Amino acid sequence: MEMFFHGFMQRAFQATFLISLIAPVLGLFLILRRQSLMADTLSHISLAGVALGLLVGVNPTFTNILVVVLVAVLLEYLRIIYRTYSELSIAILMSVGMALALVLMGLNDNGATLSINQFLFGSIVTISVEQVWVLLGLTSIIAILYFFFRKPMYVLTFDEDTAYTAGLPVKAMSILFNVLTGVTIAVIMPIVGALLVSAIIVLPAAISMRLSKSFNGVILIGIGIALIGMMTGLVASYELGTPPGASITLCLILIFAMTTVFKTLLRYMKIGKLSHKNGVS
Repeated sequence: MEMFFHGFMQRAFQATFLISLIAPVLGLFLILRRQSLMADTLSHISLAGVALGLLVGVNPTFTNILVVVLVAVLLEYLRIIYRTYSELSIAILMSVGMALALVLMGLNDNGATLSINQFLFGSIVTISVEQVWVLLGLTSIIAILYFFFRKPMYVLTFDEDTAYTAGLPVKAMSILFNVLTGVTIAVIMPIVGALLVSAIIVLPAAISMRLSKSFNGVILIGIGIALIGMMTGLVASYELGTPPGASITLCLILIFAMTTVFKTLLRYMKIGKLSHKNGVS
């Protein structure tokens, strides 16, 4: 229990709690909009933002947020251009983001490799009070927007043409969603790492979709799954000295595997009972 006496672990638990509240919301919309890889793309772009900040001597979080906001808007523009091949815009920007990050890292000769590694794999000890407050503000914004705009987003997610016909600002809503996703990734990336941040956003919603058929049910169950997986992974990371992002992801994968096995067994049990009932009758 000594971990709870460390200030950095207290901030880490506070951060993971807040991430658990927003990850299922963003993750569910990403899955339903068939944009699961968009989170991965924005995480690659975030590396370029971090490298740019380290190169010019500015706080990487600020340049990171600026870059992902610009790219989030560009991503929606490319999605409109390649409407039939929407995944093409994701592939293009993912390649550009990684290439730009590597070039900027190569230009930086002031020993920024360690800082880049912290953003790549995540670091519990780097979580600051300011990051927790920023994350709290972001969580509040997403919660308020979800409360007031969940129905329009629901319509937009399932039928963009109907949303447009109903007079909804389709383009503005899509851009705002992309920007919120990008800012979220930029804020939580130093905590969980760029390589696995997309998995942590998408996995809780993907798991809860196996357990509930209602929209709100998926989000509520997803929050519970995210809390269990992230807290367990954080404790494992502290005890074993492993990267927090990797530990959290493995815990979520384990929950996913257990859920899949449980659902499979339950289905076979129902089939067996039905077969037995038909045999008796």
